[in-house]
Amino acid sequence: MKALKSTLLAGLALSSQPVWAAGAPELDMGATIGSLLLVLVLIVFLAWLLRRMKLPGVSGGENGLQIVRQVVVGQRERIVLVQVGDEQLLIGVTPQNISMLTKLETPLPVSAGAGNGEFAQQLGKLLKRQ
Repeated sequence: MKALKSTLLAGLALSSQPVWAAGAPELDMGATIGSLLLVLVLIVFLAWLLRRMKLPGVSGGENGLQIVRQVVVGQRERIVLVQVGDEQLLIGVTPQNISMLTKLETPLPVSAGAGNGEFAQQLGKLLKRQ
């Protein structure tokens, strides 16, 4: 075993080419771009799979909890109207605290396009046109 190691070391020391240059692969742009596309397709597929699995916290709105409206009252403070089943709760949200302000006796009507997800709906319409 020692003889094999010493023979290999002597062969490396006497070779005229550096060790790193002997097996350096050529850069192939096609393979690089193909690998990049494969990774991007894999990321898109995994995102689609996560949405299809409907894990808690990944998908929203279908678990009985929905933000109906929200009003910004400060730089990081807002008042949020949340629909929980048949009830609506008015909640105050700050960076340090979340507290229930009141429970509404007569719930406000929930409009599908107002406030919640408006940007997402507009983007979806634009993407369907193309």
